[in-house]
Amino acid sequence: MTSQSQGIHQLLQAEKRAKDKLEEAKKRKEKRLKQAKEEAMAEINQYRMQRDKEFGLKQSKVMGSQSNLSEEVDERTLGKIKELNGSYNKYMEVVLKQLLNMVCDVKPGIHVNYRATH
Repeated sequence: MTSQSQGIHQLLQAEKRAKDKLEEAKKRKEKRLKQAKEEAMAEINQYRMQRDKEFGLKQSKVMGSQSNLSEEVDERTLGKIKELNGSYNKYMEVVLKQLLNMVCDVKPGIHVNYRATH
């Protein structure tokens, strides 16, 4: 009987050791999964920071060129305004004289389409 009870006792101990090993393996697995998740998050954050930096550089490059384009458009606009003002000042007197001559120098006459009716 004692050998049978001793065999059962050994089986129970082996079962307990196996259960402990399983729990230890589960804990190691959970720890490794947690560590892998943290590593992945760190890698994701590093990638995100890199992409944000690249985006910032591209954005500043584009915005810089947009401000250059804006300045160029402003310069062209001012140049065109100066050109139009110069043209206005140059031809204002001539056009005004022509307009006054047309209005003031009225030459009365019969219209070419007029037909005398009797």
